[in-house]
Amino acid sequence: MSLDELRQKTHIHGLAFDRADSDRLLVATHHGLYAVGSDRRAHQVSSESHDYMGFSPHPEEADLLFASGHPARGGNLGVVVSSDGGRSWEQRSAGVDGPVDFHQMTVSEADPDVLYGAYAGKLQVSRDGGHEWLAQADAPPGLIALAASSRDPQHLYAATQGGLLMSPDGGLRWRLMHPQHNPVSMVVSSDGEIYAFMLGVGLLRAEEATREWALVSDNWGENYLVHLAVDPRDPDRLVVADDQGHLWLSEDAGQHWAAL
Repeated sequence: MSLDELRQKTHIHGLAFDRADSDRLLVATHHGLYAVGSDRRAHQVSSESHDYMGFSPHPEEADLLFASGHPARGGNLGVVVSSDGGRSWEQRSAGVDGPVDFHQMTVSEADPDVLYGAYAGKLQVSRDGGHEWLAQADAPPGLIALAASSRDPQHLYAATQGGLLMSPDGGLRWRLMHPQHNPVSMVVSSDGEIYAFMLGVGLLRAEEATREWALVSDNWGENYLVHLAVDPRDPDRLVVADDQGHLWLSEDAGQHWAAL
């Protein structure tokens, strides 16, 4: 189907470039996982039509994907894993007090055995690839998105209704990492860089080492960004999804965008 047809059918919960083929984009939706190729058409990857509320690819193994959310028949998925690029899924863990429904989930690029997820107001952590989970702390108030640092598995970033937060100890303590308290709709950490979208400001980027923020683009009108993926083979190549379900591609690290 066309991307416009996909947008009208469902809404997007996650984006990732296929590590085996960066011309292929994985799109996790309310009604299953889709792949978008160079023809810019969406093809359903699996016969499963789960609601993948949380979606995180493994940062090294191309075929290994993590997700959480709701099965099509209702209930919660717990933490599910695909070892074949999304064609088939199995539950790896129910999580703490589960089966959980992680609306926010992230895998550490610094240590792929470390995963974080938020459920029922609690932040959970796994340090063995998602098999065993520990309720670590309360989730930050107004949590919208989580991103594990790409440099330190203990460092965690949170997009919240009250600003952009950083934790140095896996979510036990939090502090503001941007002086403004505007709502933040997404945060992503990749290859030593952090991207975040702050309402009323725009798309921001910082080096993790310095956390000095620069405005990348602010010409989004009334829309805001909800997901961002970085091409693992070319960090200047980005894809974002806005709140209306439109996908946009940049080849120059976010300076200019073209609709997919």
